[in-house]
Amino acid sequence: MTLRGAIALALCLLAPAVRGDTIRVASFNAELVRDGPGLLLRDITGGDDPQIAAFVAVVAEVSPDILVLQGVDFDHRLATLRALNAALEAAGAGYADILALPTNRGLDSGRDLDGDGQAGGPGDAQGYARFYGQGAMAILSRFPIRREGLRDFTPLRWADLPGALRPERPDSTPFPTPQAWEIRRLSSSGHWVVPVDTPGGLLSILAFHAGPPVFDGPEDANGRRNHDEIVFWQRLLDGDLGMPPGRPFVLAGSANLDPDRGEGRRTAIRGLLGDPRLQDPAPMGASGADTVDWPRVGRLRVDYVLPSSDLGVPDSGVHWPADGATAEQASRHRLVWVDVVLPPG
Repeated sequence: MTLRGAIALALCLLAPAVRGDTIRVASFNAELVRDGPGLLLRDITGGDDPQIAAFVAVVAEVSPDILVLQGVDFDHRLATLRALNAALEAAGAGYADILALPTNRGLDSGRDLDGDGQAGGPGDAQGYARFYGQGAMAILSRFPIRREGLRDFTPLRWADLPGALRPERPDSTPFPTPQAWEIRRLSSSGHWVVPVDTPGGLLSILAFHAGPPVFDGPEDANGRRNHDEIVFWQRLLDGDLGMPPGRPFVLAGSANLDPDRGEGRRTAIRGLLGDPRLQDPAPMGASGADTVDWPRVGRLRVDYVLPSSDLGVPDSGVHWPADGATAEQASRHRLVWVDVVLPPG
């Protein structure tokens, strides 16, 4: 599908949806990742990239009011994100406000963090990436983002998380070194608390993208980090990391962990899904609750939108486009959305 075709499809689909007082919040690991800086911007502005066209078609069809993106390349001037929003605007599905913060993706640590005996590789960045900003996060909103109330936990040291699961070698020494543990950050990409001024009042978006719990050794560094990136939210809600976020809020992001299948420390996501301060609408799609289709791994539920328990939830879903080609071109992940109603007052 060309970008022009995606725009035409979007305009047909976008008969104004009337959702009353509901706000649609979505999370989408769009996998808009390229091999070098500036290449995603090139592909967006070129106008004929099939993945960009498929992305536009998916977002336009679901039409979320607040979209939390993972897997989108970052640049400091936000030129890439602005171009992406311009492509959405051309399809009648643009956003009034956009946000992307400095990321841990590709941020040079100056240390050997992956234990291969060398520094400077993609595994030695604070978040795995081949260049700074590769596969970062962003938020697009039809409502104003209140930047003065924003909280960014991206710089938080992993060691400063209460109860952190420090990676260890079989002899119980820190992996790869005590010096690396002292400077390593928790977030693979970022952990944000972002207030949004909606027509119904203030709604905080708790956004994150945890790293995968695989691709490591017996020290289980990735599995432990994935666990702690998820558990972070409960520590924050407990007040262990400063003032808890005010209600109402929606936690949205890619946890890279299924509660029942696949590798990883599943107690982390099970604990989050079962936390009484949150509710799990259990969005469903053409493949049930699954949100990703990975080659050789299969379909799993790894992407989540979890409203606070005081929000009404009239509807939710996992968007598996009827056009299989569009689905495959856009991302291996599927867009997850939840409609919420803010409490009165």
